[in-house]
Amino acid sequence: MRTRAIILVCTLLIAAPLLARDKSDVIVMKNGDRMTCEIKGLDSGVLYASLDYVDGTISVQWSKVARLESSQLFLVKTQDGSVYTGTLRTPETTEGRPVEIAVAQAPTQEVVLDRQQIVRMGETSKKFWQRFNGEIDWGLLYSKGNQSTQYNLSSEVEYPRERWLATANYSSNLSSSTGTNASTRNELTVGAQRLLRWNNYFYAGIADFLQSSVQGIQLQTSLGGGIGRYLKNTNNATVAVVGGFAWQGAQYRQAGSPDSRDDVAAGLVGVQAKFFRFKKTNLDLTAEVFPAISEPGRVHLNLNTAYYIKIFSNLSWNISFYGNWDNQPPPHFSGSDYGSSSGVTWTFGDR
Repeated sequence: MRTRAIILVCTLLIAAPLLARDKSDVIVMKNGDRMTCEIKGLDSGVLYASLDYVDGTISVQWSKVARLESSQLFLVKTQDGSVYTGTLRTPETTEGRPVEIAVAQAPTQEVVLDRQQIVRMGETSKKFWQRFNGEIDWGLLYSKGNQSTQYNLSSEVEYPRERWLATANYSSNLSSSTGTNASTRNELTVGAQRLLRWNNYFYAGIADFLQSSVQGIQLQTSLGGGIGRYLKNTNNATVAVVGGFAWQGAQYRQAGSPDSRDDVAAGLVGVQAKFFRFKKTNLDLTAEVFPAISEPGRVHLNLNTAYYIKIFSNLSWNISFYGNWDNQPPPHFSGSDYGSSSGVTWTFGDR
């Protein structure tokens, strides 16, 4: 499992860097400050930009921006769920009126949006490798007293397009100490969603693969899909829910217990929430509940949450919690596995 984790991280590091482009974009602040830069993107109420004379990426409060210009293509998402692709400029407006951003989708086709309605922007390109965003998290704890070691490694890659989004998340946890067997947990989640004709509605699919030595799970596969809706979509918070159906198949194996195999048809209820505060903290929470249809009364729950504290540039400190619960596991097997970790996070793309 460790070898797989190393291979995956190396792949992410190769895919991570966006190819450099000219820093010819312009940002003008309400107080008159003017910057010639490369606009990286907008997320969580923060506009990210790169300057020739500054090491790393700077963070600009979106509500303080008066004007911006860029000939680069951007994916622009609004509160009502609409998505546009085009270059950016700020039309002239009379004093006192809200700032507007014009997205030029073609030389003769332009959409003008109120700045407050824009919740996310990301650089895009006709080149495949320039469209990725993501992060890599890593942490390590060691205690000499009982020779205990705990490490956690996780990563996320996001591939956004105008009407759809694909993501992949991988996490690996290992804990060992003198006199006990090492415990491992590895999880890979792949998901995709596509916007429907109705604003803020989408359909989504998920594939999750879990290994947990604590629960004796050699491999648990969860495949599901459903319809979702953004309940809140602003520069301060994003909350989305999904409802649908899923199938779960698990192979159990543990020393001293007979092997067991489970196949369950289930419903799917998912929640994803993100809350952010400018330049300081982010809180991400993802939960999936699988109420069994073929085994009434059985419920399986997955929970992943992380709290990020910005250090500088693309580097943050994170505190995370993971959990996996089954209220009716096979006999002699544990129904839960959970834990917390802490470490550093490096982001790439427009994050």
